Amino acid sequence: MQELPIEFFTEEVEFEVKNEEKVKTWLSEIISKYDFEIESLNYIFCSDEYLHQMNVEYLDHDTLTDVITFDNSDFEGVIEGDVFISIDRIVDNAATFNITPEEELHRVMAHGLLHLLGFDDKTPEKKALMRTKENECLDLLKL
Repeated sequence: MQELPIEFFTEEVEFEVKNEEKVKTWLSEIISKYDFEIESLNYIFCSDEYLHQMNVEYLDHDTLTDVITFDNSDFEGVIEGDVFISIDRIVDNAATFNITPEEELHRVMAHGLLHLLGFDDKTPEKKALMRTKENECLDLLKL
């Protein structure tokens, strides 16, 4: 089996993705569903402080967030990007939504990937579509 160009990293947190190979396969299936190819996809799991600093520095937003996505692709239809996810936000949001941190993590991972696939959530209508697409992605996940 060919090695998928999907990598997981950490910054300022101790964290490991459970079922790493199955999660990578799931992410690859999402990408294929939208007829994109993967050049490279990096997920960087970090702390609130780390992601807040990135939010301020790169997006000029002085707020906590659960995910920030950077699209580094020069070509349409090609995934080359970095998805930064705050594990602190994942844990807090999971408690708020009464779901497991792993379920929230998968939703946020899909959300970041959907941004790379061209979806945004800047209006209420687009937010609703994003949520529908997240649910479709989660339905593909079989752990």
